[in-house]
Amino acid sequence: MSLNDDWRRRSLAAVWHPCTQMKLHDAAHAQPLIPVARAEGVWLHDHEGRRYLDGISSWWVNLFGHNHPGIRAALVDQLNTLDHVMLAGFTHAPVVELSERLSVLTGLGHAFYGSDGASATEIALKMSAHYWRNAGRPQKCKFVGIAGGYHGETVGALAVTDIALFREAYAPLVRLAAIVPSADARQAMTGESADDVAERAAAALDAWLADHAHETAALIAEPLVQCAAGMAMHDPLYVKRLRELCHKHEIHLVLDEIAVGFGRTGTLFAHEQAGIRPDFLCLSKGLTGGTLPLSAVLTTDAVYAAFYDDEVARGFLHSHSYTGNPLACRAALATLDLIEQTDAIARNRVTAERLVAQFAPLSAHPRIRHARQRGMIFAWDIATSLPDFARRYARHALAQGLVLRPIGHTLYAMPPYVISESEGEQLARGALAALQATLAEEQGSAVANERGTVDGV
Repeated sequence: MSLNDDWRRRSLAAVWHPCTQMKLHDAAHAQPLIPVARAEGVWLHDHEGRRYLDGISSWWVNLFGHNHPGIRAALVDQLNTLDHVMLAGFTHAPVVELSERLSVLTGLGHAFYGSDGASATEIALKMSAHYWRNAGRPQKCKFVGIAGGYHGETVGALAVTDIALFREAYAPLVRLAAIVPSADARQAMTGESADDVAERAAAALDAWLADHAHETAALIAEPLVQCAAGMAMHDPLYVKRLRELCHKHEIHLVLDEIAVGFGRTGTLFAHEQAGIRPDFLCLSKGLTGGTLPLSAVLTTDAVYAAFYDDEVARGFLHSHSYTGNPLACRAALATLDLIEQTDAIARNRVTAERLVAQFAPLSAHPRIRHARQRGMIFAWDIATSLPDFARRYARHALAQGLVLRPIGHTLYAMPPYVISESEGEQLARGALAALQATLAEEQGSAVANERGTVDGV
């Protein structure tokens, strides 16, 4: 038995993998686990010498490539001094310095820490509702989200997540939020622009808030790109309108930049492109450069002040054992250093332009619909009748040495910022080849079905 096969067998016997139908990884199915032995730059290496270009940054977390020497050195140095201490009653340099830097970058005040994106969502929602309670308006305890929005898979985060798979499975456990239309630019009707779609969606929100603002604590939205909705992109005007409407109707604006923060959309934070500031900002994924789990929620001084009191019950009642872990905070500081030292935002614009050109043959494929790009996020909708297109495509991508995992019929790429010209060419060429191979299977299935029908007659 090979090393890869041994690790696959042991993993299937002991590990329950996330958001996965485990039966698909059984030997009878053509979707084997990929045991990763090491990673470097944009590459994942298995135990037998094969390597795979990480075209989705390992679920959108990796910014500067795997095993980056700068982040690694910072972690080793931190491990030599302080690995962890609880943040209740204690503090330490990495969490203070990270909070100060995030405040300068966002214009928001105190930072509260969790371990992952869903935790950040939970924190922001609880903090908003508790704020209104402390302000003497406890009836403002409900939330509104955007159609297709995704904010995590814990019970509170699922309440504002509008992905049918999750809503249907766990609806009895959650208090589902109201959902208003998205400004997804793909919804543009003949003659409409992305601005028009944004205004139409904003008008629908305005009408809804006119009736429900009195009981609503906050609106939560992913600015510019709704990733899990198939990389649905909207104009920055929509984010500007959200800010205006939340102010008008006296509700909080919670922006989930867990996936789109730290340069993914072409600016450090996506909401900068709308020229606004939210009441709550949720961060995770790229916060540590993809090395350690960490999330942060930043909010205004006004929100913080509403909890500042002699009564314990008026304080924010939330904690995690590893809140503000020194190692994770040090990784985040090293990541912020790299963003500044490498001029990553400007460099990403150059890289994105190059990748757009390299992806041109894919974008021109006759089965492609709505080729789109925002910063270092690229997406294409595929006209296909295959219900399992995503699974088939991912298998063909692996055969090309690529990690690409479509969302439904949407193919996307979100590579690390350090992808080179030659690696970009390999990604673009392999992505097209995998599409052609997948569509060939579709054609083969269609021919087989037609032959079966004729034979049956």
